[in-house]
Amino acid sequence: MKPSLLLTVFSALLAAGHARAEIAMPAFFSDHAVLQRDKPLPIWGTAAPGEKIEVSLGSQKAATTAGPDGRWMVKLPAQPLSKEPLTLTAKGSNTLTRSDILLGDVWLCSGQSNMSIGVGHFFAIPEYKDDLKASALPLVRHFGVVEDFATEVQSDVQGKWLVSGPGVVPQFTAVGYYFARKVHAETGVPIGIVRAAKGSTNIEMWMSPEAIYATPEMARLTESMRESLALWEAEKKVALAAGKQPGAEDFPPHPFGEKLRKPRCVTLHNGMIHPLAPMALRGILWYQGEGNANPEGTAMYPAAKRSLVESWRKAFADETLPFLFVQLPNYQAVSEDPNKLENWPLMREAQAKCLEIPNTRMAVTLDIGQLEDIHPTNKFDVGERLAALALHHDYKMTAVVPRGPVFKAMTIKGNRAQLSFTELGGGLMVGRKDGRAPVVAQADGKLQRFAIAGADQKWVWADAVIEGDTVVVSSPQVAVPEAVRYGFTANPAGANLYNKAGLPAAPFRTDTWNK
Repeated sequence: MKPSLLLTVFSALLAAGHARAEIAMPAFFSDHAVLQRDKPLPIWGTAAPGEKIEVSLGSQKAATTAGPDGRWMVKLPAQPLSKEPLTLTAKGSNTLTRSDILLGDVWLCSGQSNMSIGVGHFFAIPEYKDDLKASALPLVRHFGVVEDFATEVQSDVQGKWLVSGPGVVPQFTAVGYYFARKVHAETGVPIGIVRAAKGSTNIEMWMSPEAIYATPEMARLTESMRESLALWEAEKKVALAAGKQPGAEDFPPHPFGEKLRKPRCVTLHNGMIHPLAPMALRGILWYQGEGNANPEGTAMYPAAKRSLVESWRKAFADETLPFLFVQLPNYQAVSEDPNKLENWPLMREAQAKCLEIPNTRMAVTLDIGQLEDIHPTNKFDVGERLAALALHHDYKMTAVVPRGPVFKAMTIKGNRAQLSFTELGGGLMVGRKDGRAPVVAQADGKLQRFAIAGADQKWVWADAVIEGDTVVVSSPQVAVPEAVRYGFTANPAGANLYNKAGLPAAPFRTDTWNK
């Protein structure tokens, strides 16, 4: 080899070595980021093995050395809220500088389409132009994780931070934006929302394999996963022996990937959740359930949700991380048959059971869904109701009423069933909800969508009246009541029990009958 050519090759290899040695941080740590206040703050990345790294943000600094695999992490001590922009710096063989960093509260927004869908999707609603005009909120910011169906765990995501304003807010998760706008307005705290959501997904896709395997109620899925992986390993062995290379078009595809979906699970955890950990969070917002609204899905859903919540809390290093979620709204054709037991109310019931998981809260949306659209246009009230939960519990604004009436107990008195509730919010009322306008009390209104049954388990629509802080339910067709249901259909149009704070009662049933 000629000396000049040798020098060229050596220079190229040296340059490549320097490129590999340069320190790097995940996309999440970029200009305009909101990072979590009042908590130890993990900052991480890659560098050459053994390289010394120094990280600074605000008044805090930390140093570390990259491990043999090139990975490094520091944990900066907790710092208070900062509305003034800070600079994040990481120094090694090169220096990374990230500007306009705020310290506030970071909320991870995950789930399926009703969480991923953006503000701009609803351009046709009457309030859209006003929402855009009011969106110049420099302390509200959004990081959108690009969807990634990954069959192996990833170390980074694609995405960037955007500062709220008319030109970019159409890209923000609508639910997350209205939540952030409300919380920021009430507290003044900078809010960062991180959208990691994808439409038409089941809960299994957001769980790690370990979380699924550890959930006995998901045994059927576990068996399917292990069988598919064993078959794939055998197919790979044959393919490699035949000289085929991984990644080639004719190489056996991963069974969990979008090509085969045998089964369809874990990939979004691998590509969109795992790479974010262990970033510091204030809490999680979750809107998902449509993809599991079937008999098998609802049966295992509470256990699956528990495993998901516990595994995410472990990944994000906070065992008490608040987990706020949305109960499915009214949807599909209105049924006038009280004896028809549909999948949608059973999923709502499964979601309500998830409240047994510590530090979880549920926003009820029974009154803001749509007959033929699984993506209701009113994301404003969804965000506001999630915000009420957060403001009351997480921001200690106890004057904020967090939720509507929740069924507590039933007492049978002759031919009447008397129901008591918690979360009275100033008292019970008949209300009417029109669009995004506040709920209006109807003094002469009649409660709807209550059903009653006797020992024969035959349901009839019932008369229901508010008496003090209770609801009394009866029907001339049922002499001795055994059970009551409220809003327990896919689309209980007209369900109108509220508290005086204007929040809807959660649907419920007092029976456990399978009919």
